[in-house]
Amino acid sequence: MVFSLDLLAGLPARADFSDGLAAYDAGDYYAAYLEWLPSAEAGDGDAQSAIADLYLSELLTLPAGLNEQRRLRRTALWWYRQAAQCGHIVAQLNLGDLHARGVGVVADPVQAWMWLGLAARGANAWAASRQAEVGQTMTSTQLAEGQALLDGWTASDSCGR
Repeated sequence: MVFSLDLLAGLPARADFSDGLAAYDAGDYYAAYLEWLPSAEAGDGDAQSAIADLYLSELLTLPAGLNEQRRLRRTALWWYRQAAQCGHIVAQLNLGDLHARGVGVVADPVQAWMWLGLAARGANAWAASRQAEVGQTMTSTQLAEGQALLDGWTASDSCGR
């Protein structure tokens, strides 16, 4: 899996995002979450992806059991989807990988292939490699369905840009 706040470190600094990164680097994950949440709710893909990373890596809370772990994964997926639908490449590749592996959702190679393909279009070599890997497990019908989804994809109109 590729989720990593390190991938976001080279992005343009914004006060709230930078403050969140500083809190994250200091190990204060809840403070990072609080810094990023307003931007994430306003549609900032970097903040949405960072929050998804926090949930997926279970840095906000230790899961009390399998149901809590499932809830954390579903929450991470929701945040990744928000960012991915607005064209955030890291969120797209993470969402694709989660669909491929069935983490937080039932494994869906068609969705995985489409999301990874979107990230690959953004010149992400890992996403292109992972998409090819997923494609090797798919039927020709599934590949055609994935290609149709990829060809017809447009960013959400509700993105906070």
